[in-house]
Amino acid sequence: MLHDQIGKDYITAMKAKDTVTSQTLNFLRAQLKNVVIEKKVEKLEDADVITVIKKQVKQRKDSIEQFTNAGRSELADKEEQEMKVLQKYLPAELSEDDITKVVGEVIAETGASSMKDMGSVMKAVMAKTAGAADNGMVSKIVKDALSG
Repeated sequence: MLHDQIGKDYITAMKAKDTVTSQTLNFLRAQLKNVVIEKKVEKLEDADVITVIKKQVKQRKDSIEQFTNAGRSELADKEEQEMKVLQKYLPAELSEDDITKVVGEVIAETGASSMKDMGSVMKAVMAKTAGAADNGMVSKIVKDALSG
């Protein structure tokens, strides 16, 4: 499971004195522990772990943008390194064409025809893609498909 792999990789990074990886994974482990406590479960499913990692990656992207705009390239570089560590644990992202195909299938299955159906289409697409699709891209494709 992904949760166990993160723990093993953290220990390996600590032994190798890889501070960027060990600090990033340590913070991620803390976030995962919070989710375990919140959900009152023993172990997290991979989908839950991926959700936490995606959230962390998004925070890093936002930080990189802010640091770059503020002229703090050294901090932006640090966030970039941390983001690369986290992205190793994410499944390969689907291409725009693949997402468009899934959106088309879901719209056909659900009979969605207007923007009122966007929520149900988004939920079904995200369930089918199982964390392998960028939420922003899915949202854009669903909007285009339902409005056009």
